[in-house]
Amino acid sequence: MKKMFLGDLFQIHCYKHDKEIYRSWDEAVLLDIKKDYLVFGNNKTTVTERQGPVWKTKEPAIMYFFKDKWYNIIAQMKKDGIYYYCNIATPYIIEENTIKYIDYDLDLRIFPNGSYKILDELEYEYHKKRMKYSDSLDKVIHAGLEELIKDYKSASIMFDSASNYKYLDNYYMLKEENKIGINQEN
Repeated sequence: MKKMFLGDLFQIHCYKHDKEIYRSWDEAVLLDIKKDYLVFGNNKTTVTERQGPVWKTKEPAIMYFFKDKWYNIIAQMKKDGIYYYCNIATPYIIEENTIKYIDYDLDLRIFPNGSYKILDELEYEYHKKRMKYSDSLDKVIHAGLEELIKDYKSASIMFDSASNYKYLDNYYMLKEENKIGINQEN
């Protein structure tokens, strides 16, 4: 893999288990490189769905993609607080400036008041049967969901408001300085 630099531009491709692309985002700006994960940001980026609808995100987002965890985290920076949308998904890979992962339907939605809800359990059961998820894959997916909830309850850094607002400031600084896409060491 080629060396990455803060400010590098990426796309995001989300696949389903059948290897079909499900959704793509046209922009993710690299904000931080950690040992176990990468942090990206975007705002009002174009999203293309498999069935054809194209739309733009409504608010800035800070995104965490992990090398070894079966989830990713999107901190949606809304006016009334940070909402987290967490996808149960494979660890990421990067090919040709594109972040790629397989989404396994189950999601965790975390609200600014600290409450959370597991989403899309019926969709998961449908795809599990239709795409024939193995028992071992089912166990890995549910273990990923349990680990995600544990990480949230233990206040992992990804769920720290101050850190996410700092990343958001960095994102805007890169945009304002027009340095996105210009290599800079971290």
